[in-house]
Amino acid sequence: MKTDFSTFRDEVSPGFFRKFRYLIWLLVTNIIFTTNIPYPNGFKVWILRTFGAKIGQKVVIKPWVKIKFPWNLTLGDHVWLGEEVWIDNISMVTIQSHVCISQGALIITGNHNYTKSYFPLITKPIFIEEGVWVCAKAIVTGGVTLKNHSVLSLGCIATKDLDSYYIYGNFPLEKIKPRTISSI
Repeated sequence: MKTDFSTFRDEVSPGFFRKFRYLIWLLVTNIIFTTNIPYPNGFKVWILRTFGAKIGQKVVIKPWVKIKFPWNLTLGDHVWLGEEVWIDNISMVTIQSHVCISQGALIITGNHNYTKSYFPLITKPIFIEEGVWVCAKAIVTGGVTLKNHSVLSLGCIATKDLDSYYIYGNFPLEKIKPRTISSI
């Protein structure tokens, strides 16, 4: 057997309305989000809510943030999205409060089943619990939960759940040490 892309079916955005809504979103995101123009956070939040995102209070969205489908996004209070964060959310992405997603991180819910000739799309939601830090250039894959106050270190890839209050790093990914937090 060989891979045969001619038989691939786009199951993500069928129908005229969904394609039209996505086209409008692409126009808006290229003007407001993927730019150096420092639009106010409140304006960006309003735009995302207009397109169906559920967003809490005091969210910070830096320039060049890419969000595939805002209607598949929930952000809690005090979430920080750093420069060039890419939320490729074909499935739902839920990010609870007090989470930092640092520069260049990738949150990606989609993948492909490479064992099938027609290369079907696989999508799984991502859940990021309160107090998590996804460091710069890290990747979170579909079906993963990052539990309370876990840390995914610089450039690492989470393909499985991370335990609460642990720092993860290296390749392959491993628990490095417990995370302790001080108020001082």
